[in-house]
Amino acid sequence: MTENKELYYMDGLSAPEIPEAGKPLPPWKETRVVGKPKTRVDAYERVSGSAVYPSDVILPGMLYGAILRCPHPNATVKKVDVSKARKMPGVEAVVCGADPEANLIWQYSKDYKDKIFPKNCRFEGEAVAAVAAATPYQAQDALKTIRVEYDVLDFVCDERNALEPDSPKVHEDGNEIKTDQYERGNVDEGFRQADAVLEQSYRTACQIHTPMELHGCVADWKRDRLTVWESTQGVYRVQQQVAEVLGLPMSKVRVVGNYMGGGFGSKLKAGKYTVVAAILARMAGRPVKMFVTREDSFLAMGNRPPGNMKIKAGVKKDGVLTALEFTATGTGGAYPAGGTSLLDFQVKELYKCENVRTEVTDIFINAGPARPFRAPGHPQCSWALEQMMDSLAAEIGMDPVELRLKNLVYYSQSGEGNPEYTSSGLKECLEQGAKEFRWAESLEKAKGASEKGHIKRGVGMAACMWFVGGGRPPSTVILKLFSDGSVNLNMGASDIGTGTKSVMAMVVAEELGVKEESIQIEHADTGTTQYASPSGGSKTVPTESPAVRDACVKVKRQLLDMAAGDLQTDAKDLTFAGSKIVSRTDPAKAIAITDISGLKSQAVVVGVGIRGPNPANKKIHPFGAQFCEVEVDTMTGEVKILRFLGAHDSGRVMNRLTYDNQVFGGIAMGIGFGMTEERVLDRNTGKLANRSWHDYKLPTSLDVPPDQVSSPVDMPDDEANTTGAKGLGEPVTIPTAAAVANAIFNATGVRVPETPMSQVQLCRLFDRAGKEA
Repeated sequence: MTENKELYYMDGLSAPEIPEAGKPLPPWKETRVVGKPKTRVDAYERVSGSAVYPSDVILPGMLYGAILRCPHPNATVKKVDVSKARKMPGVEAVVCGADPEANLIWQYSKDYKDKIFPKNCRFEGEAVAAVAAATPYQAQDALKTIRVEYDVLDFVCDERNALEPDSPKVHEDGNEIKTDQYERGNVDEGFRQADAVLEQSYRTACQIHTPMELHGCVADWKRDRLTVWESTQGVYRVQQQVAEVLGLPMSKVRVVGNYMGGGFGSKLKAGKYTVVAAILARMAGRPVKMFVTREDSFLAMGNRPPGNMKIKAGVKKDGVLTALEFTATGTGGAYPAGGTSLLDFQVKELYKCENVRTEVTDIFINAGPARPFRAPGHPQCSWALEQMMDSLAAEIGMDPVELRLKNLVYYSQSGEGNPEYTSSGLKECLEQGAKEFRWAESLEKAKGASEKGHIKRGVGMAACMWFVGGGRPPSTVILKLFSDGSVNLNMGASDIGTGTKSVMAMVVAEELGVKEESIQIEHADTGTTQYASPSGGSKTVPTESPAVRDACVKVKRQLLDMAAGDLQTDAKDLTFAGSKIVSRTDPAKAIAITDISGLKSQAVVVGVGIRGPNPANKKIHPFGAQFCEVEVDTMTGEVKILRFLGAHDSGRVMNRLTYDNQVFGGIAMGIGFGMTEERVLDRNTGKLANRSWHDYKLPTSLDVPPDQVSSPVDMPDDEANTTGAKGLGEPVTIPTAAAVANAIFNATGVRVPETPMSQVQLCRLFDRAGKEA
């Protein structure tokens, strides 16, 4: 029989030392597991199909739910007739706004709330009624029999004219939600000091959430207890929201979300479908599966808001920025949903500038509400700011990389008291990225390749920062070390596809010296795991990994105390060495961990880990720089992205394999944002015109470059938290589109002010430039 140490422990490798109780945990030095490229702990389940996603859940007697949605961008519901639907084959429950079961309040935002099925439908796709039937087809057939009388109203579907005096009002108090202003220094004086002043307008189109797994859940009542299997980024957030809407104690609502097929911010909280599924399940006395259709997901499951931006910038001949002025409008749709959230953050923070003024205005339109979308506000801002930085560089004859290096900053310029950053690797990202991309050489080659003919070559780059990414409390995990040496990790955080479980297993393996395959993980279940905030904001790893490490240390302290009794020595004299605990002063004194009498008698040692506070008066931010090369056909407008390099500072690299996956995935999403994706609302009807994957152009493998490089700037941020990690998932999308636009400009001399950079738009710009030449 194989000994347990061979199964569970990495012999010959000592575990990290731990401090005395009450003293701070020292940073890791050289790591043996963390930072290496490791296959995901659930890789087999994911690729074999044995992983159970919420959309895979099937329960005995389960029904299928479907929601009838308003077909108009603005209408009042006068009457809903569901009588035929109730008689349809297989239909077990029907609900609409007139039913007492639907007398529940849905909160769109802090200041805006209405019934689950509201009388006033302010966007195409608003819920009007719902059914549950024996099959999905019967449910859809039943929806078609529901007759609704609408009073169809005037609408506004473009935020650029929503503030005009004669524009229809989305809400009685008008279409302007709020205007946020910021100013420091003397901007007018800053422009007077500049040797060059440029001003340009930019626009980014609305990008729609369309994850591979649709939004939805399965709801099941057992007497007064509700269990929900939800495709979500945060089970505890869903639990809280569902309990609040239904008027239940949170203890009566269990939410399970072990797997999730993509969310990118759109699944940070419950949707109306969650509550509607629960209503139908209670009415029918049977479980109800409610997943929105792909077409409906385009209407009502969130988006990245469009951005209309004007930026004016001043610079001296030596590259010092003297002033930045940024004005912008955006829309989160028919309700407050962060239409301009964080839109001006990088203008205020990314580059050192004493004189800055920003003004952003959030506007209502008759369209589906936005939801957080991988770095809210930042890709839009980067589109404008990073193109302007390149324009300034060209104006003063300076290399774009050098201009950015000239304006580095190591403290928060807009934060109260100007707190320092715990770390900033922007300089390293720029220098390392430029070196590995062969930036100077590539500029020269592109110039030579573009002198003749209609096929042009160009290179471009852009930099970024993300406004959070350092993690924060609360987080609680429970770690169990069993008597045979195997480990159970219990945590509430969701693994949204980024490899969170794998990283946490690596932290346990690093700290305890156990093999990853001996670690069993329970997660994302409010009924069996510990509290965790939603996995979003690029904060999951830096939030959860310190709590996991804390739990490991608490287990280790208990083991040392137990071993000290067995070896009749002081615990301070003992250290971990693979599967054993040994004396520092007398190596002959040693005991196998599985032989410790206290562990054998207790059968398990438990450590409860918590996430400590972030450092006071400090800011934690990830940084990055991306470089790309393109080929542009000036006759057809076709753009081929030939190669891409992402250099990112996200603190300590925790798992090199999942790290690179995040970089490549983020670049692909940024390419979609810049090149192909655009919500098209028909101006005559207000309806969504591209409501499918056929008409809404997501990038495919043919649209991303064959040559991609992830170049991590591995700088553990030991001041940020005890594992030194910062966020990665969102920064990798921020600068991508701007880097491509800068490369197109380098190739053609034509600036692209709007997304998407389609062939139609580029041909129009090339034609205009030719006529003006």
